[in-house]
Amino acid sequence: MWEIKEFKELSTKELFDIYKLRQKVFVLEQTRLYKEVDDIDLEAFHIFKYIDDELVAYARVFKEGDHISFGRVVTEHSQRGTGLGKSLMHEVLGFIKRNFPGSRIEIEAQTYVQKFYEKFKFERIGEEFLFNTTPHVKMVLQM
Repeated sequence: MWEIKEFKELSTKELFDIYKLRQKVFVLEQTRLYKEVDDIDLEAFHIFKYIDDELVAYARVFKEGDHISFGRVVTEHSQRGTGLGKSLMHEVLGFIKRNFPGSRIEIEAQTYVQKFYEKFKFERIGEEFLFNTTPHVKMVLQM
């Protein structure tokens, strides 16, 4: 079952598990040294799923200026290729549609997952750029 919580609603264990999974993937697996925990967490909606008491998928959704964004989209390595990432995206987009209808969504996606987001009708805007030492592209979707 998917859970959606504001920062203040997260239990200490949930927050620990979220940070642990994000660090494992975005810092250690991808060998990137950057400030992975940031102030966006405080204002974001956190969407996540546990299987057998293990956090297996996560993303955060937040308002940014005149649009909605999401990021830190991650699945546990053992769950990749199972359709869990696609399921997570349906949860993220459904949440945005319900809570921010008609919004423009803008994301900064790692370049290697551009085709994944295109499956959800996101369009690339502009050139590739480096963000936290990793190639990214800006992508948009009008809900």
